[in-house]
Amino acid sequence: MSRVRRIVLTALLIGVVATTAACSGGPATTPVSSTSSSSARSSSPVHASSSTPAASGTVDCAYPASGTAAKQVDPPNGSGVAATGTVDVTLHMDAGDVVLDLDRSMAPCATNSLVWLAEQGYFDDTSCHRLVPGFVLQCGDPTGKGTGGPGYRFNDELSGRETYPYGTVAMANAGPNTNGSQFFIVIGEDVKLDPAYTVMGTVSQASMSVVDTIAAAGVDPTDPQGTRPAQGGHITSASVA
Repeated sequence: MSRVRRIVLTALLIGVVATTAACSGGPATTPVSSTSSSSARSSSPVHASSSTPAASGTVDCAYPASGTAAKQVDPPNGSGVAATGTVDVTLHMDAGDVVLDLDRSMAPCATNSLVWLAEQGYFDDTSCHRLVPGFVLQCGDPTGKGTGGPGYRFNDELSGRETYPYGTVAMANAGPNTNGSQFFIVIGEDVKLDPAYTVMGTVSQASMSVVDTIAAAGVDPTDPQGTRPAQGGHITSASVA
């Protein structure tokens, strides 16, 4: 894929990230490129991790303040964060329950943050704000505009070898080390992304049918931004198990 064509594709999918970030005072988090050609994958360097080694099976994470919180929430405790085991976060949505199977060993700091936000009710009564058919469903911004965050940020947790198959759950961002509350679910069968988005786990196989139902309904034609799902994308509450 030519450089010019790739730039045009990126602009069509996400707009100008820098402008959105400046307007929001917080992270404008969104996947920044996609292509069906594996030859177009980036060989960008590995970003710094937000975690530092602590006791066996744990890491220490940093969650510094950043911008204005879209919904009032305290930052997570970053000391002695579990780096082993799994945890499920269930999004109770209008279309049905969507279970995020998160693996702490893949991204302990990102998983810790998502679980913390769910436990504090941050995702309650919010809506997924961006649907790109054949690409991703993006959620986690209480403003519903794609510009909101939790008032803190944390660094990427990347190996540089990340892939994003169907059903992947990963953090959205506005560039290196700008993670907040927004995350995306891959809904395409052959999506290729630069290895720049922290992967936390997958949607359970059974509940991907709910995500597919939301995707099949398409984008709301009345949405001024032209990205909001037409049906089923509202999160009434989130629970942790």
